[in-house]
Amino acid sequence: MAIPHAFPGMPVNLQPAEESPSEARTTALVKNEQFEAIRLVLPRGSEVCHQQCVKGAVTVHCLRGRAAIEVGGAVHELPAGHWLYLLGNEPHTLRGVEDSLVLLTILFPRPS
Repeated sequence: MAIPHAFPGMPVNLQPAEESPSEARTTALVKNEQFEAIRLVLPRGSEVCHQQCVKGAVTVHCLRGRAAIEVGGAVHELPAGHWLYLLGNEPHTLRGVEDSLVLLTILFPRPS
């Protein structure tokens, strides 16, 4: 079952108990002028590469499994419950060390 786009004040369960990792889907939860929130599914061995830098700050919160993020030549493992913050304009790669579920947020810079 797909997660609907969230609206202000709407609780969203990011880890439904009945959903197995093979059934989970990457879902954009909300996107507006200030930020975007994405529930990102990272199957074991997969990777998402952001070499074209995101201009705004990024947060990565591993909800389930074990993910890794490579940034600036260093690799940081994120087991479930761990969180990482990046400044904008930092190329990075997310990898699924195990089948993983990640909450990715992007904070968009204000227009000049």
